[in-house]
Amino acid sequence: MQQPRLIKLKVLLPFGIFTLKTGVSRIVAETHEGSFGLLPHRLDCVAALAPGILIYQNEAEGEVFMAVDEGVLVKCGLEVLVSVRNAVTGTDLTKLRETVEQEFLKLDEREQSVRKVMTKMENDFIRRLAGFHHE
Repeated sequence: MQQPRLIKLKVLLPFGIFTLKTGVSRIVAETHEGSFGLLPHRLDCVAALAPGILIYQNEAEGEVFMAVDEGVLVKCGLEVLVSVRNAVTGTDLTKLRETVEQEFLKLDEREQSVRKVMTKMENDFIRRLAGFHHE
């Protein structure tokens, strides 16, 4: 009897590999047009992911939920590569939602801080440039 073919799932973040799973039997992902499923025999594809829940299932962990930020999913053969800006994994959707809310609040605070610093730097640059122009 032939062994079933299973997917290798790799999730990448900007700073490294978030997770690498083998033996994945199915994946459900969300795009801006809606959800779609991936089985091992599905044709190769590329999809732009919307922020949402990516679900994968393997024998070792069962069904696992992963909250992901927007990104890209590429299926080539039995490999699926997902590249997103941020991801959080969980098996309980309620806890996952709480974790995502906390992480996104931290992210919003960091983004606001970075924006303030960038605005200050831009203003200083413009002021100095204007000073050179008047000389």
